Amino acid sequence: MRCSFDAQELDLDLIHAFLSGAYWSVGIPRDTVERAIRGSLCVGAYAPDERGADEQIGFARVVTDRATFAYLADVFVLPAHRGRGVARAMLTALHAHPDLQGLRRWALFTRDMQPVYASLGWKPYPHPDRLMVREDPGVYSR
Repeated sequence: MRCSFDAQELDLDLIHAFLSGAYWSVGIPRDTVERAIRGSLCVGAYAPDERGADEQIGFARVVTDRATFAYLADVFVLPAHRGRGVARAMLTALHAHPDLQGLRRWALFTRDMQPVYASLGWKPYPHPDRLMVREDPGVYSR
């Protein structure tokens, strides 16, 4: 398994197919996925298929100003490859990326993967009374 930041390697069909069914982005349009990728620092995880050619098995992206803040989003590993450290490898690669050094704060939202992130140094936000969001959960269904 290897990680790559090369946007040319990303399998947009695979990424869109996964994200359009993920609990956090059900129905997301392909053009929205493409715009999100263009505006983000993305990492793909790849493993050899049965012919020995690399196929994408995971994805994560960071929305960042590359100076003070990073928002981790759309992290996924295909079901057949889960439990093998793929997400950990992608997150470790992102944490080490030269453009993401010296940031004051990283953020993410997750419903069920807190143990994975906690093992990499992530913690619950210490001041939830300060955190605010503006959400439109039906944006992809209109």
